[in-house]
Amino acid sequence: MMNNNVLLIGSLLLIVLTSIGIISLFITFNNRKNQLLQEKLEDQLAAQKRQHNSELNALRSQLNPHFVHNSLNAIQYYIQRNEVEISEDYLTKFSKLMRLFFDYSRKKQITLEEEISFLNKYLQIEKLRFEEKLNYHITVDPQLDTDACLIPTMLLQPMLENAVNHGIFHKPDAGFIEISFKLDDTKKGYQLSIIDDGIGLKKSKELRNKNKASTKAHSSEVIKERISILNDSEEWEINYKIIDRSQESNTTGTAIYMTFKHLSE
Repeated sequence: MMNNNVLLIGSLLLIVLTSIGIISLFITFNNRKNQLLQEKLEDQLAAQKRQHNSELNALRSQLNPHFVHNSLNAIQYYIQRNEVEISEDYLTKFSKLMRLFFDYSRKKQITLEEEISFLNKYLQIEKLRFEEKLNYHITVDPQLDTDACLIPTMLLQPMLENAVNHGIFHKPDAGFIEISFKLDDTKKGYQLSIIDDGIGLKKSKELRNKNKASTKAHSSEVIKERISILNDSEEWEINYKIIDRSQESNTTGTAIYMTFKHLSE
């Protein structure tokens, strides 16, 4: 009888200890789960803040004060020369571009058709400023449905601005920019190339260093950071490559190659 009671008590103690152990493991697991959820939430909030800051920097890099200043100076130049038609045309194009800029800056993405129109208006203004020193051409694959394809807003314009101001501007003779949009081989995205025959990345960097013109928030770095964040968002898959053309052939200039896939489609 005594042995039975001892066994019963021992069994009860074992059950109690086992229960305490299970409860303790459950509490530990639950605490760890809550900790991980909190860390994940904090990471998400940090990522959102990083994206927000990057987008603000990206927007600030668009149509920067130098472009606005240069455009207004060019308009004034034509007015002083009494070339009224050219100055009116310049001012009309400039105001339309400003309106589009403010409209698009409030959106996360626009259609490729809208982006191409925006880039064309920007380059028309730059061509008025540089006159015959700047020429460009935009090619669009007829298989590409530009009304259906999307692109992040305000991503390509600073690339063209770099090509104009850091490439073509320092070239002694006329410069040319070729922009091409093409449906990719998988037909699930599209390819972009921006190729200029300016002085190239290497010489441009040497000039910036010589003139101490490089800044911490240079638009090229902003572009790379924004592309990285867009890829992290899992909404986009964007590949970006920029090269000095002299590294591949006996020519000068800069080439940018990009592929876009909108994963939310």
